[in-house]
Amino acid sequence: MLTVLLLLFTFTSLEAEEKSMSENSRTLMALSQDLLYAVKVGESTEEQLQALTAYTVEDVAVALSDDASRKCFWINLYNASFQILAKRGWRNPEIFKVDALQLKDAAFSLDDMEHGILRRYRWKYSMGYLPRLFPGKDIKALAVQEIDFRIHFALNCGAKSCPPIAFYEVDRLEEQLELATRSFLETDTEIDDAAKTVKVSRIMSWFKADFGGKKGIRAILKKYLPKDAAGYKLQFKDYDWTSVLDNYWEG
Repeated sequence: MLTVLLLLFTFTSLEAEEKSMSENSRTLMALSQDLLYAVKVGESTEEQLQALTAYTVEDVAVALSDDASRKCFWINLYNASFQILAKRGWRNPEIFKVDALQLKDAAFSLDDMEHGILRRYRWKYSMGYLPRLFPGKDIKALAVQEIDFRIHFALNCGAKSCPPIAFYEVDRLEEQLELATRSFLETDTEIDDAAKTVKVSRIMSWFKADFGGKKGIRAILKKYLPKDAAGYKLQFKDYDWTSVLDNYWEG
């Protein structure tokens, strides 16, 4: 009888824990979307930012335990945080280094979100080939397991050459990232049949390893572009850093 009671207690405890994790996951995801929406429509973001400070790093790591939820959450927060900082007067390069988001027990910069969490602590200036030294336990706890090159077509750093901002939802994340990637590459890539060249975003050079090197880039272009540029010389376009805020995708 005692064994049965212990089993029932354990089952009930696990069920309650799973329910709590699920509720935290939904709440955190909603907060990331609500924050981005408030930024878009010009409303105060204090409520969402304050709500996020109630969660510890462990809370977030446990509630968002898979790559899909982590990508969705941090992409939304990155895009919202950049807009908030830029409108407060922060500019490149300091804007990427200052504390942009506060949890209960840790603060994160834009670089922490992008290169630490979403790119699994890659060193920013290594083209993705080298890990960041001493990323810290918080970054390690929150980081994705696998780097997804498509995040580069979802993150907006306020420059003209950045992709537009979308509202990412975990249930539609795969579809949304595919759409963002295809849309950006079709719009931004320049193919010159006469010169036999294909010019792509400088982003693909800065983070070349994320895309699988030149071979990987060519495979990506073949998959996403309507025209095959196999055999064409691969070139990287200059990046236009002209400031363009509030560039939201209306599709």
